[in-house]
Amino acid sequence: MRILITYATTEGQTRKIARFCADQLISRGHSVELLRVEDAGDIELAVFDTVLLAGSVHIGKLQEPLARFAETHAQALNGMPTMLIVVSLAIAGDDPNDREELDRIAAAFAAEAGWTPGQVEHVAGAFKFSEYDFFRTLAMRWIAWQKGEEIKAHEDREYTDWAGLAAVITKWQAAAAPLPERAKTAG
Repeated sequence: MRILITYATTEGQTRKIARFCADQLISRGHSVELLRVEDAGDIELAVFDTVLLAGSVHIGKLQEPLARFAETHAQALNGMPTMLIVVSLAIAGDDPNDREELDRIAAAFAAEAGWTPGQVEHVAGAFKFSEYDFFRTLAMRWIAWQKGEEIKAHEDREYTDWAGLAAVITKWQAAAAPLPERAKTAG
């Protein structure tokens, strides 16, 4: 199966997540093209069997370049198996209001693009203090404090559940596989 993974990243955690997804799929024998969304603008989606888009939530939205890509390619995306991975620190907590807000952000992103993702997955991100400037450090410390998180201002902390993400990718890949391939893996 030929798979495109395109992503937008701000501090690098979404790139790490996209690379992990690519590695999982390659280890299962698939051909994967992994591209930053800024490098994928005019790519021909017809050469791929499926597409995975990944972006992170900042100030209530996914990155604008990812939104433009989804809108530009909405017709092709709607004609194939797809997944949207939404990376956010909020999903690491257990607040149902956070989950509802993230679901709303993903739905608004898809609606504005005119794309209906086959699957939407929320993946926990990371505090990347090594990547933040002074003001972002203050903002992120304040967010952590509001959620009762004890963090050290210059210590990165990752919340991504790698085993859980591997399971999601395995299940998605099996469901997205063309019918003859599904029959082989079922037997």
